Amino acid sequence: MAFEIYIEEARRALDRLAREEAGSIRAAAAAVADALEAGGVLHVFGAGHSHILAEEAFYRAGGLAAINPILDRRLMFFDGVMASTQAEREPGYARCILEREDIRAVDAAIVASNSGRNAVPIEMAIELHRRGVKVIAITSLTHSRAVAPRHDLGRRLFEIADIVIDTGTPAGDAAIAIPGSASRMGPLSTIVGAAIVHAVQIEAAALLRQRGLEPPVLASANLDTTSQDDLERTLARYAGRIRYLDVPGANS
Repeated sequence: MAFEIYIEEARRALDRLAREEAGSIRAAAAAVADALEAGGVLHVFGAGHSHILAEEAFYRAGGLAAINPILDRRLMFFDGVMASTQAEREPGYARCILEREDIRAVDAAIVASNSGRNAVPIEMAIELHRRGVKVIAITSLTHSRAVAPRHDLGRRLFEIADIVIDTGTPAGDAAIAIPGSASRMGPLSTIVGAAIVHAVQIEAAALLRQRGLEPPVLASANLDTTSQDDLERTLARYAGRIRYLDVPGANS
């Protein structure tokens, strides 16, 4: 059945990730561990569907507390999908987005863009570099190398980032041919991207433990064994650094 082919393609993509991107994942995890050890946070940004990865990383059961999702309404479909597509191509918009964020040189950042060709993710990486932040790209090298950059610099995200983790997804993202149709379906970038986001955090937490530090990991708020006070205390460590925290003392 067609759906079984899709699930098998997803398995293959994750197997390739573990096999071929292990070095990049370890390098990204080291950058994140260094940032957290120095008192920094991990910023996560993506435009279009890639913004899902920023939301997936933030306030996640089993994830790190020190995650600042860089979210923007214009890039998230709230004002229309065509408007979002145009906004992602708008020169100078990344700088506007970062003006409302607390970015410090001790931080690390993930910038996700499967095509890696549009102005906003490219300029986001450039602007983060200017602020002294190490940039980790989540992108498809196959897709990115198949298209021209939509930026005057003439470079794509993978050519700017410090560390590149390749999703390995095909150009156009859709992995499955539908019998009797010219259309393709079954995008893989969200599945692989989410796995990358969590793999980097898990490896970073393991590195922090090796250094004798306790990683700031969030437990599920929906377990009877989770204390709301403990959860708020963990999050309050990042008061003022993470825009969407609403625990006491945050953003004051």
